[in-house]
Order: sequence, then C-alpha cells, then structure tokens
Amino acid sequence: MGHGVDQQQRDALTARRAELAAQYLQPRATRPASTARGVHHAAFLCSDVERTIKFYDGMLGFPLVEMFENRDYEGSTHFFFDLGIGNCLAYFDLPGLDLGEYAEVLGGHHHLAISMEPSRWAAARARLDEHGVEYAHVDGSSLYFRGPDGERLELISDPLGEMYGHPVG
Repeated sequence: MGHGVDQQQRDALTARRAELAAQYLQPRATRPASTARGVHHAAFLCSDVERTIKFYDGMLGFPLVEMFENRDYEGSTHFFFDLGIGNCLAYFDLPGLDLGEYAEVLGGHHHLAISMEPSRWAAARARLDEHGVEYAHVDGSSLYFRGPDGERLELISDPLGEMYGHPVG
C-alpha cells in the first residue's frame, strides 16, 4: 500500500479517530438497532450493458435477475445482479450522455466489497486469472480489481460482519 501521510499527520489522524470512536462508537450491547433492514441495491453507471452483463453474470457469477427501462431516463436500461441474501447490484446505461471516464471523487464511489464463501472466492480468482484481469491480493482474503468501466471492486472471502478477522458491527 505505502500511500498516505507523514508520521506527524498520521499520529494526529490516529488521535482524532480515537476521539471520534470514543464519542460516537457504542458497544454492541448498548447500541440501538439500525433503522435500515439492508442494502436493497447499490446503483452504478456503465457504458455498455452487454459487456457489464458478461463481466458480472458471466465472469463473477452474479446472476442477472432483472432488466427494465430506467424510469428517470427514456431509453436507458436499469438492470440488476444477485449478490445473495436479497442484495442486488444495479447498473444503468445513459445513452446519449457523455459520461467521461471513471474517476474517484469526493462523495463518489471508492470501491464495492462483495463477500464470497472461500471456495467461491478462489473460483472467482481463477476466473479473473483466466480472463487476464489484473488484481491486488491483500491480506490473504481480498482481491481488488477494476470492473468493465474502471469501477474499483473487492472480492473478500471474510464472512459478512467480519473484516480481516475482526468483527464489523
């Protein structure tokens, strides 16, 4: 990784993170339940519907489960992939708009982490290799790579609610 700030800035950021955690992070036993019931779908833009289907359904094994016209943009396709347990990944194409290249911006998408059982994770890794998709393998459980339009993705073999051996949530 190696990116980041100098040691003095890192120390200040570490101290600030500790302050925020002390102020806002509540132990599970006293934390109120979330008002949400889960992620219905995360929606992203794509430049080519078929290429996106071949990537997510074909290579990654996330079945295409629905397609219809986008209600907000005539002629646009809104389509969904099954990510398991009721979660979906959605894409839109917006024909006729010059969307430019993918860029990480404040308030924008950094990456989407998708949990997979270890055996399915290993099979997905083999398919990435077979298709020549470059990825970074981090901490033995994460594969970081780019989707068909440059979007950053992570396949993680840790279970939901856990990251690198630590509970999340």
